[in-house]
Amino acid sequence: MTQGNFAHNVFFWLKNPDSAVDRAAFEKSLINFISQSVFIKTKHVGTPAQTDREVIDSTYSFSLLLTFATKKDHDAYQIEPNHKRFIEESSPLWKKVVVYDSVNILP
Repeated sequence: MTQGNFAHNVFFWLKNPDSAVDRAAFEKSLINFISQSVFIKTKHVGTPAQTDREVIDSTYSFSLLLTFATKKDHDAYQIEPNHKRFIEESSPLWKKVVVYDSVNILP
């Protein structure tokens, strides 16, 4: 990963995944928040791909993959006001969130 040594993967399961209103509100809040961060190196917001293999979990509603130059930048991003605002706005819309953080081991 040339853009960041710390990866932050977040998966969201919405309470009402079939609600166009909820999906639009969540997506708007998420994109607004990540667009304002000064610490994010790269960003990817997605929905489940149309792939079908036994090892794939496509039960989530949205995924978020962010990279940061360092863990310190990730930690600073966590306390940014726009991150806190996103959680306040969007947490009523989700029933589950799973986070996978990792550090790069490639030279």
